[in-house]
Formats: sequence, structure tokens, C-alpha cells
Amino acid sequence: MESPFDVLRIDSDADDAEIEQAYRERVKEAHPDQGGSVAEFQAVRTAYERIKAGYRPDETTTEGDRAPSPGSAENHDSAQDRGRARNRDPNRARNRDQTRNRARDPKVASEVTYLNYDVLTDFGWETDDEDLLRKAAAEDLDEVDYGQFEVQPGQSLLEAAEDHEHAWPFACRGGACANCAVMLLDGELSMPASHVLPSELMERGIRLSCNGMPVTAELTVVYNIKHMPELEDLLLPPDPFESAYSD
Repeated sequence: MESPFDVLRIDSDADDAEIEQAYRERVKEAHPDQGGSVAEFQAVRTAYERIKAGYRPDETTTEGDRAPSPGSAENHDSAQDRGRARNRDPNRARNRDQTRNRARDPKVASEVTYLNYDVLTDFGWETDDEDLLRKAAAEDLDEVDYGQFEVQPGQSLLEAAEDHEHAWPFACRGGACANCAVMLLDGELSMPASHVLPSELMERGIRLSCNGMPVTAELTVVYNIKHMPELEDLLLPPDPFESAYSD
């Protein structure tokens, strides 16, 4: 059986930067819309998750402990356990500290205020403008561009947006691209996996809406930020999104 390093086509002593770069390249090659297949795409994602969870080249995998398929409940739980035990991400710890005093009851819905990134471009606004939301509220923007909705417990931000009939962009829906990325202005999202976002983008408040779930009672985001130059290399073809919302 191929090791995770073989799947990503890198040496077993590759550093974090090499692993991230290899994953981004391989996940694009393996994507069904790029000539790959669902099986190959899932294999690449599993390989990346195993390496980030602390895989060692001398590990042996038996039929009984073979890595579960991506997206399964077993994979989700074990990845979280391994992440806590072996791979304590300082960014994750910092985010947890920032939201500890604001964490919502997991049985209570979160209220989301959203703003379309296209509006910032149209008006020449900046994401770090402290008056950004006040300006948006004063412009009587269309519901597509500005508004609020609730995210129910257990829902991702993208699922909630779709439940409220918003056509937010996406591609893989599995945390392997940045098509669905949002920028946090207030509050926090908890992501079970961040396959592509480098630490510098995470520190700027960029998250994925496809697998991000609110952990604060209120959340303010700028969505549709896939047009930001920093995300250009992290995008996948938007065919699934276009198919879902084509007439």
C-alpha cells in the first residue's frame, strides 16, 4: 500500500511548507473536474490528513486499522483526537482562547451578519474599516449583498446560507479549496479540517464556510472573498456551484 507521502509525491522528510504545497497541487490534479476521480481525490485528502495527524514512515497499516474514508464520522472523530494529542496548532489554540469567553451553547442557534465582498469592490471599502458594517447598513443593499440569518446547531455556515436561499460560492465542499472562503469580522468558526488555508490566512480571519460551524452566538463575515488575490492559487473550478444554480 502506498504511504501518504507517496500519494502526495513527496519525500518522507518533507517539511510543512513542502507538504502543504504538494497537497494543493495534488488535490487539484485529483479533482474530478480536472480529470481525476472521486477515489483519487479522497485518497489525496486522506494522505494529507494522516501526515498532519503525525504519520511516521515506519508505520504499518493493517486491514483493521486502515484509515477511514474522508467525511466519515469515524474519520472526523479520530482526526480530532489525533490533532489534540499530536498536532497542537498554535493558531487553533489562540482562536480557542479568543472565543472561550464568548462560546455559545451548542444547542442554541447563532446569528450571522454577512456582507458580499463584491460590495467592498464596488464602493472601495476595506475589510479592516471599523465602520464597514455601518456603511453597509446605510446603503440599503440588496439581501444578496447584506443581511442576517441564523445557523442552527450542527450546521456549517454554507449549509445555513443555502437553507436561507443564498447562493454562496463553493466547489469541493470538503475543505480542499478556498472557493467557499469567508473573512471573519467578528466571532469565530470552528473547522474540523483546514486542508488548504496557510497559517497567515488563518491569522487574518479567513475560514472555510463549507465545514466551518459557528462557536459564538454572533458572527459577522464577508463572503465571496474567492476574488481576493491571496486565494487565487487555492481555488478549484466552480463547476459544482454553477451546476447547482444553473437555470
